[in-house]
Amino acid sequence: MPSSSNTSRRTVLTALLAGGLAVPLLGAAPASSVPAPALELPPTTGPYPVGRRTLHLVDRHRTDPWVPTARGRELMVSVSYPARPSGGAPAAYMTESEAQRLLEAKGLAGVVPAATVAGTRTHAQVDAPAAPGRFPLVLLSPGFSMPRTTLTALAGELAARGYVVAAVDHAYESVGTEFPGGRVPPCVACDRVGVDVEESAVVEGRAADLSFVIDELTGHRRAGVLAHVIDSHRIGVAGHSIGGAAAMATMAADRRVRAGVNLDGGFFVRDAGSGLGRRPFMMVGAEDVHGPASTGNDWAETYDRLHGWKRWLTVSGAGHFSFTDIPWLAEQLGLPDPEVPLSGERGWYITRDYVRAFFDLHLRGIPQPLLQGPTSSHPEVDFHRPDSA
Repeated sequence: MPSSSNTSRRTVLTALLAGGLAVPLLGAAPASSVPAPALELPPTTGPYPVGRRTLHLVDRHRTDPWVPTARGRELMVSVSYPARPSGGAPAAYMTESEAQRLLEAKGLAGVVPAATVAGTRTHAQVDAPAAPGRFPLVLLSPGFSMPRTTLTALAGELAARGYVVAAVDHAYESVGTEFPGGRVPPCVACDRVGVDVEESAVVEGRAADLSFVIDELTGHRRAGVLAHVIDSHRIGVAGHSIGGAAAMATMAADRRVRAGVNLDGGFFVRDAGSGLGRRPFMMVGAEDVHGPASTGNDWAETYDRLHGWKRWLTVSGAGHFSFTDIPWLAEQLGLPDPEVPLSGERGWYITRDYVRAFFDLHLRGIPQPLLQGPTSSHPEVDFHRPDSA
């Protein structure tokens, strides 16, 4: 049995890594008072329709770090990509089972119907034929305990702009990810991180996961026709929260990854930032937590270890989830977080514009004035120590 101090630390850690959006909403919005409108992700802005394929990948050469008796390391991967126009079926946001578990984890079961969340419109079509050409690959890793679906809007936007995007769920690290056969494995990591496992183990495990996904998508084994449209010389990675730490760790371990982004995550591993060489990295986070004056965060020391193109951006009024789909959807439900001043709409536009600009610059070579300094169109965004980049 874990001690009470370990239990307390685990609770605090989970709140810090995964956020606590629903906590202030409990009691403020009884089920009878919340309508269930049709939800929709923000429309994409690129020239391509978006296709979606879901892959179940298993690395038989690795033991799962959370359940050693499992048959390899299992991953669920949603691949969004530039597509040809087609009349295919719309891609689901998530399954109803996944939605129910996510709502339970956020304290909203009985307040929001699972079917409403699962039915969110995504602007992608299942198995649409891929557009001709070769496109950069971007991998996305979600926050601790959160499913990959919380980064669906970002995946769709990048795909519409000409990227193949692989959003990855890491087995036993999510409160609600459905695997083949309707299996929804428990979040074993939620009970162990901060008790008998360090946060660095999550980061390093995810880095190995993401390298394996690159192998599978570029090696013509599981990607099928998509392997022919991926440019294996232009690969980037981004992640939210601990997924952002995994983005940096993946770059350090895998020279194929040319550029990375951390969205509001600590780094957790020793000497984070070392090993990237001259490859570019961008850190974007909430001002209150990741600004230079905030205490207890490791961004300043990590930034100093970066020797290539780099940016340290913070967003005033942002919360931990401002860089995901959650605030956008919560506001459609009439459930904004009263502790986060930045609207879900502004959070989405900022995330979209800066992440897209970063990858357009570093994977496509398109100049991006947005990344040169503060702009009147994005007054919430502050640049820190830009003279060192």
